[in-house]
Formats: sequence, C-alpha cells, structure tokens
Amino acid sequence: MSCSIAGAHVVYGVDRERSWPIVHLGPEPGRLIGPTAFSLAPDGSFVVADAPDRHDRIQVFGPAGFRTTGFTLPDRTRPRLTLNDVVMSGIGSLHYDGTSILIAQPESGALVTEYGLTGEPRRTFGRLRATGHEGDRDVHLALNSGVPLADRHGGFYFVFQAGEPVFQKFDRNGQLQFERRIQGVEIDDLIAKLPSRWPRKDDELPVVTPTIRAAAVDRHGNLWVSFVVPYTYVFDSQGDKIRIVQFRGAGILSPDSLFFGPGGHLLVTPGLYEFDVER
Repeated sequence: MSCSIAGAHVVYGVDRERSWPIVHLGPEPGRLIGPTAFSLAPDGSFVVADAPDRHDRIQVFGPAGFRTTGFTLPDRTRPRLTLNDVVMSGIGSLHYDGTSILIAQPESGALVTEYGLTGEPRRTFGRLRATGHEGDRDVHLALNSGVPLADRHGGFYFVFQAGEPVFQKFDRNGQLQFERRIQGVEIDDLIAKLPSRWPRKDDELPVVTPTIRAAAVDRHGNLWVSFVVPYTYVFDSQGDKIRIVQFRGAGILSPDSLFFGPGGHLLVTPGLYEFDVER
C-alpha cells in the first residue's frame, strides 16, 4: 500500500486496483486541515504536517489511518517559498522513518531538526549555507530551505530547494561528509535566470521560487533530485551524477513528489504514476 495527500485534505490508501480514504478533513486530532507535508515509513505508518489555526502540527498515523500520536510546534513557521503563485506555508518538507521525524527548520539556526514522535527535539545538524543575504532574514532562510532525507544505509542527505542547486551528505552522527553543486546542460538556463535580488515593501514576504521540486533516496542509496524543469538527476552515494531521467505519463512530467516502494518501483506525482527504474 502507498498513501498520498490529495487536494481535498484527505489521505488515501492505494493499491493496484483501487484507492480509499483513510484520513479525512477536519481540524481536530486525527483529521487534517491544510496539509503541507507527508512521509511514509517502511512499516506503513506515516506522518502528515498540517496547520490548524495556522499553527504547525505533526500527526503520526498507523497504516490503517488511526492517529497514534502527534504534537504542535511552539513557533509558527513563516512562508518561505512560492510556486506557481501559491505560497508554500507551514512545514514544507519532512522525513519519517518510523522512529523519528526530520524537519527542515533553518530558523532554528541549523538545516535539520530531528524530533521524537511525541515532539521532543533530539538534535539539530547542518550549518546554514552562506547566501550573501544574511542581512535579510527572510531571503536567507528561504535560500536555506530544503528536503531532509535519510539513507537506509546510514546517514542523511539535505537538498537545498531554492537558489543555486546544492546537496549535502551527512553521516549518521550528523557530521558533514561532502557537498555537491548540481550542474548540467539541462538546467543551465534555469540557473542562469536565478534572481539575485528580492525587493519588497514594508512587511511583504520575498517571492522566492524553488529550483528543486522533489527529492528521494532509493534502496541502493542513490539520491534522485527533480527540478522545476522536467529533469531528474540521479547521484550515487559518493555524490557523482550517474543518470538523467525524464518521466512520461500523459506527457512529460515535472514530479512534485517521488517515493520508492519496497520493491524498488518509483511512484511519481502528479498523476500517481509507477515506474520500474531498475530495468
């Protein structure tokens, strides 16, 4: 079974023949209002971030959709990125492995915060990168937003979502192993058009758009990174680019989520397409 968040604020279970709702709309515990992030663990349990009353909430559910625990973050997360004129508010990305939750929280002073399942912060790791906009907190934090990912072989990746495309790899203790800048002819035009200024008035938020839409780690420890243009780069565990992929469904896809099932098949949205990427 796999699960996804639909636009109707519902989580669905999906198999090869049908889909069915398992978590429904609502602000109360065990339901969802304004979901912003989703992550599924190997045991079938999953986590959803939502925002009742504009307060960031994390809820943990069993495979059948029953809430097992949850917590609310003490501070509101300000919107940092805008995609297709939609402000991406709240928690933009998280990773759940069944025992802990990784959240990208640059406002904490570190790239990643690891939480226990009842909300206790366990540790932070990852230094914020220099952006040249340290004097503008909102822009600086937006350019340090990203996707935290755990590698089942041990360690973590962090993929920066906005600005120059970069990813970092950390060991299981949160120590930086290496950093790689992502380059390629397919994204040259995208990088050349990245802005260097985000002017605004008074208390307006800067309109910072993402460079990267999705990222995931496969069962071999390879990192898959999908851009806002319809290309996905694949990197091995040493950070070397080994593959360039374009996904096709009804047309060429620009993935906004990537998920590897236990058999190695890759699920891609929008459209919930399944690909055999190991042939």
